[in-house]
Amino acid sequence: MRVLVTGAAGFIGSHLTDHLLEHGHGVVGLDDLSAGSLDNLALARTRRGFSFVNGDVRNHIAVGEAIRGCDAVVHLAARIGLRMIVESPLGTLEVNAHGTEVVLQAAARTGTPTLIASTSEVYGHSLRFPSREEDPISIGSPTIGRWSYACAKIYDEFYALALHRERDLPVVVSRIFNTIGTRQTGRYGMVIPRLIGQALAGEPLTVYGDGSQTRCFCAVEDVVGALSTQLERLGDVSGEIFNLGNPIETTIVALAKRIIERTGSSSTIEFIPFSDVYPAGFEEIMRRVPDISKAQRLLQFEPRITLERTIDAVIATLKARAVLS
Repeated sequence: MRVLVTGAAGFIGSHLTDHLLEHGHGVVGLDDLSAGSLDNLALARTRRGFSFVNGDVRNHIAVGEAIRGCDAVVHLAARIGLRMIVESPLGTLEVNAHGTEVVLQAAARTGTPTLIASTSEVYGHSLRFPSREEDPISIGSPTIGRWSYACAKIYDEFYALALHRERDLPVVVSRIFNTIGTRQTGRYGMVIPRLIGQALAGEPLTVYGDGSQTRCFCAVEDVVGALSTQLERLGDVSGEIFNLGNPIETTIVALAKRIIERTGSSSTIEFIPFSDVYPAGFEEIMRRVPDISKAQRLLQFEPRITLERTIDAVIATLKARAVLS
């Protein structure tokens, strides 16, 4: 296949691009480089079958030109990171809602099968654990800026599935839970690279709140494998929503302790109130756990890479980067 990957220079997008090229597919990477980096595409740019377009997903012309001749689309481009979302809910809505509209409209015009990347954030204030794709959705108040991200992604899902039902556009939605690995940065508050960076520098590891909140961390390689399977089987799973993540829960304070152990750091843990970190418009979610039984059943999805293995990979990458700099 020839696949358009939006957000190709980002964390997940670059790993997916490498995976697709390695498996013989061609890739057109579209990214405006506002959050991604061409460094993430260093390997892809040496391979035949890859081309890069510096463009914004809100630009109809750029998207229309990029999708021409493609057999499928994976739409990953988005504003991410709690800090950016809380500080700029308007930008979040414009990119994550309108940008997805533009991509889906181009796909509908050309009849191009499309995979839409959604998020575990859509589960909002869910009290059902683990969360299933069929569960009702309840997000917070519009006065809380954090929920602009979830709101936009919920809209993306409704829009994609409406095009599937009313215009027969083949689409599949992936609700991606916390994904970790190399190339992820702490720039937008991503917890693992941030804490590892602090540990390697011998600084206190800053844990927000009391650290009792839990997250489920899935290696990017496992997520990318599932995305690739969905893409290859899009005709069979069109119109479906899938949770992609690792159901093993970890508290943030336990994560910090594990990082101190894996780095051999003498760092301590410092607890910081959320109000000292985020501006008004932040609200924390204390628990988030995916039910992946549907993906296991229909995609044979099974997370295999341990949290420790990924932490070690990120540690090695950050150490190597420090040496080079």
